[in-house]
Amino acid sequence: MDKTSVHNKEWEPKIIAFLCNWCSYAGADLAGVSRFQYPPNIRIIRVPCSGRVSPNILLDALKSGADGVLVSGCHPGDCHYISGNLFARRRFALFKRFIEFLGIEPGRLNFSWISAAEGEQFAKVVTEVTERVRALGPARRLVKEI
Repeated sequence: MDKTSVHNKEWEPKIIAFLCNWCSYAGADLAGVSRFQYPPNIRIIRVPCSGRVSPNILLDALKSGADGVLVSGCHPGDCHYISGNLFARRRFALFKRFIEFLGIEPGRLNFSWISAAEGEQFAKVVTEVTERVRALGPARRLVKEI
C-alpha cells in the first residue's frame, strides 16, 4: 500500500458552502432541527443572496485549502431580491467553464437550489457533494503551500 492510499483513507474533504440567508440557510437550519443526517464536512457561510457570491470568493476558498465549494440559493422565481439567483446561475455557468480551463475538476464546484422548506433536500445535496468531492481526492490545484 503506497503513501497516497493510506493518506486518502484518513483524509476527509473540507467543503465550504455559501448559503442564501432566505432559503438555503433556512433549509440547512430545518435539516438540523429535523435531525436529518448529513456528513460533517461542510462549513457554512451565510450570504444575503447567492447572487452576491463573487467568483473571487470561490477561488479564494479553493486557494485556501477547500476541497470543494457549494453555492446554494432560492429556487428561480422565489428570490427575496427578485433576480439575484438568476444572476448567480448565469455567473456560475461561466465560472464553472473557467475553472475547468484552469484544470480544476468540475465536481469541486457545486450549485443547487434549496428552499427554506427543503431540509431533507439540503441533507441529500450535502451528502452528494461530499461523496463527489471525496471521490476526487484532496485538491492540489491552486492550493497555496505554507
